[in-house]
Amino acid sequence: MTDITLRRFEAADAEWLVEQHRRLYANDEGFDTSFGVLVAEILEAFINEHDPDCEKGWIAEENGQPLGSIFCVKLDEKTAKLRLFLLLPEARGRGLGKHMLFECMGFARAQGYREMRLWTHESHRAACALYAANGWELLDSKPVRSFGVDLVEQSWKIAL
Repeated sequence: MTDITLRRFEAADAEWLVEQHRRLYANDEGFDTSFGVLVAEILEAFINEHDPDCEKGWIAEENGQPLGSIFCVKLDEKTAKLRLFLLLPEARGRGLGKHMLFECMGFARAQGYREMRLWTHESHRAACALYAANGWELLDSKPVRSFGVDLVEQSWKIAL
């Protein structure tokens, strides 16, 4: 990971990030266009409303090319939420996901959050394995129909 850096998310990254989420989830999981709409809404809210003192987004880059993202947002005074964790296929398997996860958790801890939570789908097996291997606890798992497909939705948490 010598040429990989994590930099602060900028509003100009939003279009790229929406397109990557839309494309990858459509190809890998058959998600319909409503997923891209959701990602765009999340990013618009972050751009317009986030508090830079206690919320942050990162873009992972290698030689100036974006490879993924991760965000830490405030749920309440004691709880942060991990959002929009994405790694392009060509960036996977090199430890970057773990590095990004630890950076996000470290930021949350430094901001005084005592816990982090996240929402994902069981089909994201590599991400779920990463969470489990690093102390996250599965809180809830339930079948849902979202984004045009049948999924198993999961909620996770970790004490910081």
